[in-house]
Amino acid sequence: MIVVAFARAAHFGPAMLITTISYALSTLLWREGPAVALAFTVFLGQLLIGWSNDIYDYRDDLIHHRIKKPLVSGEITTRSLKRATSLLTPFAVIAILLGPLGFKGGAVYLLGVGCGITYNFYFKFKITSPLPYLIACAALPASIFYAVDRSPPILVLVIGSLLGVAFHFANVLKDLDADRKSQIRGLPQRVGRGLSLLLIFLILVAVFVILIVSPVLTELSSSR
Repeated sequence: MIVVAFARAAHFGPAMLITTISYALSTLLWREGPAVALAFTVFLGQLLIGWSNDIYDYRDDLIHHRIKKPLVSGEITTRSLKRATSLLTPFAVIAILLGPLGFKGGAVYLLGVGCGITYNFYFKFKITSPLPYLIACAALPASIFYAVDRSPPILVLVIGSLLGVAFHFANVLKDLDADRKSQIRGLPQRVGRGLSLLLIFLILVAVFVILIVSPVLTELSSSR
């Protein structure tokens, strides 16, 4: 089914994870607010990131026979995916800036989307590959706080950034060897599987400690 193929090209699992997090946080902060509409605008940004990734990676995916990718399996073509991306981009930008996130929240979220897209085209090859994740995963909760006219707590931004970096390392592990053959030399590819797993563990421990010893959970629960 063509719709399913386009969804898979957007990396549907991670996209829905980010969308679900945005929905949960907006519901927590804004009980009477349009949480579904807000989450939908977040999903539009995730579509842009995922589609641009599959478009850029198409030739490399062919080389490594990643037949689960819709472009490689032939379920959709690069031409149709590029056309869909071109059509979605102005609609997504307008919806994000003028929708329930508000202009300030939307601009911050677009910063995160821009980080995701620049990772696809540039940062994935650099030792600074975690940087877009660090920024984008802080921008997401920040944008929702701004949507309810509140300043995001520093610890929430720190937790978002840490989890973003951990996700980056975890997401790369499955393709680590293939990436090295393709001269993709982000930080996880440079430090290797063992150190990447250690860093993921340490980051998750740090997040757990922050959640336990800081008032961030209490602050969020009292936001209702």
